[in-house]
Amino acid sequence: MNLKSLLSSPAVRQFMSYFCVGGISSVVEWVLFHVFANVFDIQYLLATVCAVIFSTLTNWFLGRVFVFKHNKCFADKPVQEALIIFVVAAVGLCFNLVLMWLFVSVVGMSTDFLRVCAKMLCTAIVFTYNFLIRKLVIYR
Repeated sequence: MNLKSLLSSPAVRQFMSYFCVGGISSVVEWVLFHVFANVFDIQYLLATVCAVIFSTLTNWFLGRVFVFKHNKCFADKPVQEALIIFVVAAVGLCFNLVLMWLFVSVVGMSTDFLRVCAKMLCTAIVFTYNFLIRKLVIYR
């Protein structure tokens, strides 16, 4: 299998689309985390929860429109789809919170800048979980 055929495979194209949607959602999450934690001085774990809620909404909407648009599972059931996505996101949020606590409180990434870096690391780790659950369970 050459690179051209690999890049044109539906699974790789879908992952790349999800990567782009995830990138946009990640930027939303990081910016809002920064605003909540560093501008409004909200405790970093609560700021994480708030930022993840907004980024999950962004990710669900963009994923529905651009990544999983041909999936018929939830074509006329957006509320059911959103509920499932938010349950998956809640598990991802638990991972996020544990990782944020480890990075900030245990490792010591506690400055404004390092907390945002910790948030970025958490997002990168949880990204794979989110894609695999959506691909293999929700939109199979």
